[in-house]
Amino acid sequence: MSAVNHSLLRHRTRAVREAEEREHLSPLATRAADTRGRDRDEPEDAYRTAFERDRDRILHSKAFRRLKHKTQVFLNPDGDHYVTRLTHTLAVAQVGRAIAATLALNEALTEAICLGHDIGHAPFGHTGETALTPYVEGEWQHAIHGVRVVEVLEPLNLTWEVRDGIRQSSWKNDPPPATAEGLVCRFADRIAYLAHDAEDALRAGVITVQDIPADHRARFGEPGRDWIECMVDMVVSASVEAGEVTMRPDELAAMTALRRWMFDHVYLRPQAQRHSERAVRVIRDLVDWFAQRPDDIPESYRVPAVSDVQAAVDYVAGMSDKYAMTLHDTHFRPAGLY
Repeated sequence: MSAVNHSLLRHRTRAVREAEEREHLSPLATRAADTRGRDRDEPEDAYRTAFERDRDRILHSKAFRRLKHKTQVFLNPDGDHYVTRLTHTLAVAQVGRAIAATLALNEALTEAICLGHDIGHAPFGHTGETALTPYVEGEWQHAIHGVRVVEVLEPLNLTWEVRDGIRQSSWKNDPPPATAEGLVCRFADRIAYLAHDAEDALRAGVITVQDIPADHRARFGEPGRDWIECMVDMVVSASVEAGEVTMRPDELAAMTALRRWMFDHVYLRPQAQRHSERAVRVIRDLVDWFAQRPDDIPESYRVPAVSDVQAAVDYVAGMSDKYAMTLHDTHFRPAGLY
């Protein structure tokens, strides 16, 4: 047996990777060695940078695994090919990495933020946010709850940059993310969901290709891959030109108009509204049930110094769609509520 030629491999320790980041990333990129740190100090990993560790912690978390049974657009769809919150998240991570790599930004930080951006989503997509809002001060937001998940409910001790990126991944939240990588996640999220939600709507027969206005198809191409490639190119070219992660005003306006069309014809169509009404009822029934029976809430959701209502909200928000519907059947169907 011939000896292994070790010279064919490189030993890329954390220190080597951090040195490569300092040398090769763009001035706007966030270097792992320059992180603002974690809430609790801990020894550095021998091989992985701080952001690579965060990515892995999110990927291995229970909250991340539950995304496989959480709705993207279609509630409890028939068929194996519809997008779930998990497959959406994986698509966002890949779009984000593609943009980050092309702009010489930190790919590991981008991926960590993208993988974590929906980790706080409630059951039944954005309908879950509507259902939970009456129980909190202001508006219940999945992005803000995502930080609560990784800080309180399943403490992962993530870096400040990743937590900022998760919290500010929603376009509703100001100021925008503090890092260029967080801004990439914002664009990657919107690019991914417009493309795959349109494909799902076509697959479900909700729309046809001919229903999509001609000006949108002329600018972005056919739904799916064409849309992703076109919008990624728009972000990359505008960002290189402007020196910041952005889109040109006319292209952003076109994307916003396409998003508005998707809301009118897919997300807020009458049938979706009927499904949403049922989903709101399921979530609120469960919150009320567990708020009145706090001893039935698992210990992992009973964090110190929170009200019974907050504990119930935390518990229900973490449920998958399937689990929420199963529990609702268990507690309410015998009473003939639906």
